[in-house]
Amino acid sequence: MELILAIFIGLLYAAGVYLILRRSIVKVILGVLVLSNATNLIIFLAGGIKRSGSAFVAEGAEKAQLTAMSDPLPQALILTAIVIGLGIAAYILALKYKYFEVTETHDLDQLSKTDQK
Repeated sequence: MELILAIFIGLLYAAGVYLILRRSIVKVILGVLVLSNATNLIIFLAGGIKRSGSAFVAEGAEKAQLTAMSDPLPQALILTAIVIGLGIAAYILALKYKYFEVTETHDLDQLSKTDQK
């Protein structure tokens, strides 16, 4: 399972870098979002994948039950990163809307031509 996730994360990083290198600002924004999701997955994979029961353990439980649980810290970090990523996505999309209003283009290469008008 870890190998499949590692390959998928590599594909997401490749797709994110490919999108960032495009000329359209919309593709650059999508590339940043894909890279942030790939980073969330790599943090999740670093926490370890364990098939176990709930995270709640009864009092006086054996030590073996405690070691079978997944680490909750990477999950909390990912949840925080998702919330921050959604805020950044909303902000970037608002900036893109204003950028299009001012320049009337999505192409970053035509940005220097809009200054000459």
